[in-house]
Amino acid sequence: MNSETARRLTEGVTWVWLDLDDTLVDFGGTASAALRDLYDTEVIGSLYPSAEEWEEAYVSWNHHLWDLYAKGEITQDYLRLDRFAHPLRAVWRGTEEELTAYARALDPLYLGRLAENTRLLPGAMELMEAVRAAGMRTGILSNGFRSVQYEKLRRTGLDKVVDLVVLSDDIGVNKPDVRLYRHAMEQSGEPRAEAHLMVGDNPSTDIAGALNAGWRAILVDPSAEGSGVTITPD
Repeated sequence: MNSETARRLTEGVTWVWLDLDDTLVDFGGTASAALRDLYDTEVIGSLYPSAEEWEEAYVSWNHHLWDLYAKGEITQDYLRLDRFAHPLRAVWRGTEEELTAYARALDPLYLGRLAENTRLLPGAMELMEAVRAAGMRTGILSNGFRSVQYEKLRRTGLDKVVDLVVLSDDIGVNKPDVRLYRHAMEQSGEPRAEAHLMVGDNPSTDIAGALNAGWRAILVDPSAEGSGVTITPD
């Protein structure tokens, strides 16, 4: 993005909101390490022939569940249970009740490993500092679970450069629901939609929700060569 485009997109902006996972922190890499650790240390390793197959099964189903969760079609509790229960069901050797109990036990283990091993994407802290140096306030707007997201902020040091954190858990709706964006505006004290800018990696949640709420938006390309926070206008 050239300087003129950046100036146009940020002119009049007082709040810059950023998604957390795969926008500022390397969620993909951390999740992969956590899933492989569970494979190595839990009974999963005796059920799936390889860590790669286990990870592929989990990630595919988890992605599907998060899509449903973002639409409000399933509860958080269902997501956290079924993302483990479903990929294990085909290879499970016990009863359904035992499977349910094991899936529930895996959830806190996985989330703990996610929080413990969180790391920033390249350029993330520099981006936050640049936004603040330009005189704009910074906010986190995330669909992630409260306890995990706050721990990620603390461990990465982002809590020191973030003015406000708004999570889907706060009001029970997820991006791209415009109610979450309006809630963020209320919390910030800035009523003008055009004064808010959303930066995120997901066009169907981060960006679509922001634009529908009347915000400006910038799409992050986490796969771009050279930086985890290469951005393009949307």
